[in-house]
Amino acid sequence: MQRAGTITYVNGPVVRARVTGELRMMEQVEVGREGLVGEVIALEGDLATIQVYEESAGLVPGDPVKGTGMPLGVELGPGLIGSIIDGIERPLVALAEIAGDFIPRGVVTDALDRHRSWRFVPTAVVGDHVAGGATLGTVPETPLVRHRIMVPPDVSGDLIWLAEEGGYGVNAPIARVRTHDGERELTMVQRWPVRTRRPVSERLSPNDPLITGQRVIDALFPMAKGGTAAIPGGFGAGKTVLQQGLAKWSDAQVVIYVGCGERGNEMTDVLEQFPRLQDPQTGHSLMERTILIANTSNMPVAAREASIYTGITLAEYYRDMGYHVALMADSTSRWAEALREVSGRLEEMPAEEGFPAYLPSRLASFYERAGRVRTLGGQVGSITVVGAVSPPAGDLSEPVTQHTRRFVRTFWALDKSLAAARHFPALNWMASYSGYAETVADWWRENVSPEWSDCRQQISSVLHRESELQEIVRLVGPDALPDEQRWLLWVARLIREGFLQQNATDPLDAYTTPEKQMALLQLILHALRRGREVLAKGAPVSRLENEISIWPQMIRAAATVPNDDLSALDEMRDRLDVQMDALLKEYQS
Repeated sequence: MQRAGTITYVNGPVVRARVTGELRMMEQVEVGREGLVGEVIALEGDLATIQVYEESAGLVPGDPVKGTGMPLGVELGPGLIGSIIDGIERPLVALAEIAGDFIPRGVVTDALDRHRSWRFVPTAVVGDHVAGGATLGTVPETPLVRHRIMVPPDVSGDLIWLAEEGGYGVNAPIARVRTHDGERELTMVQRWPVRTRRPVSERLSPNDPLITGQRVIDALFPMAKGGTAAIPGGFGAGKTVLQQGLAKWSDAQVVIYVGCGERGNEMTDVLEQFPRLQDPQTGHSLMERTILIANTSNMPVAAREASIYTGITLAEYYRDMGYHVALMADSTSRWAEALREVSGRLEEMPAEEGFPAYLPSRLASFYERAGRVRTLGGQVGSITVVGAVSPPAGDLSEPVTQHTRRFVRTFWALDKSLAAARHFPALNWMASYSGYAETVADWWRENVSPEWSDCRQQISSVLHRESELQEIVRLVGPDALPDEQRWLLWVARLIREGFLQQNATDPLDAYTTPEKQMALLQLILHALRRGREVLAKGAPVSRLENEISIWPQMIRAAATVPNDDLSALDEMRDRLDVQMDALLKEYQS
């Protein structure tokens, strides 16, 4: 490490320094006498502009700046799963042990525990030709995640030595490879720059759905593994609760939750709840497949930007092992606000609503790192990115929401009025959409039911028709509608209350299997068809509404019928048919 310059100017997280040694663009630097983490974001002659990721109060002109010779990066290796880190990968639990609950500036500790021993089980053979992404061995990181120790992407050659099975620290040598440039010693730790995508062998089409257990998502607006989604919504609409539900219930193998600029009390709830939550798939602690990145609103603003890139780099690392990773970013609006603040201090020309002109390209560079891929090692892995957007006053026309829509294929728009009516998840089915419905349809047809696409289209049609009829109802009342349209409104109510609405705190209703979802949809659509048969024979709609006694049980079915025993839904269908047949018999000519 060498002295690179001295500070000449300080403006919040933006520092300028006169360069007296070598310094590169995007290089990580140590700023001031306390060695604060910073990154070079501009070079002009011998003047460097640096973004500081820690509190910059106390920095003065004349303080030193030192280059590290490396870009801003993260350590990758065993011990990440279950950890709680900040936006620049500092382990918060370890920092608290060193400095207390209020972490001072300049405190440095390793992201990975150097004292912990991991049981390494070799899988490669000495003499093999290995290249980037090849698996040398495995480490049981948690009961849910078997960590693959991989050859770094920039290494290729013959394996001339491999450690025997046993316990090793992350810095201990576990292999030696003879490359064109000589021998290279490998450990369990890799370092990777956060702004550079990790290479892959091939990008694949996202064809398999990410099963979330949330009925409104899986049935109407499905997400694919390797897809991208945005959750826009105003304050109190339920973005954080929905993302936490996705983190808990989705069938992703690794979950990375990034709390980017959110309120400290919300992040505290996440930090307290996640270690206590049980993974519904395995019964283990949810933290055994989760990494939490905490960067709250009272932390240095510049670190919000780094937290997003730190999260996606960790996701790429586990994707390269062949895992399906889900990244929850809450929220990208706070990240964009950090860009705006730093841009203002850099005196850049503002664009819409003061955001920098490069906001769209930064959003694109983040979301494009999602995807389903074939890794360098030959496995198939994926990163699914779900970003929350917090538009002021719920205005979906503001720049962050509008630019995000350009780069995601799924848009789950939350509605404050639905949340106020206690309808959760508060997804507005008129404003939301999914670009993955066709790509995942084959999976649903082959694994659940060949009727999935038809059922989805019929349900969507009923909800859209209900929205049109509500305009008439508000003007003249429901009694002015013909019976056929009143019946459609009644069935739409069954869909809304019995299918779309879901209680995240109910142990049975919080998660619904794909099979149960299809059975519920088929039951509701069966009721729609049978009701139309009765109406066609001249029966008034009031008799369908008031004399069929099965409606309350159908509305509560999602919360009363177990996921593994759907026989009760068949019984409801039989009872419905009996009652409909009785009405139909009265009006037979």
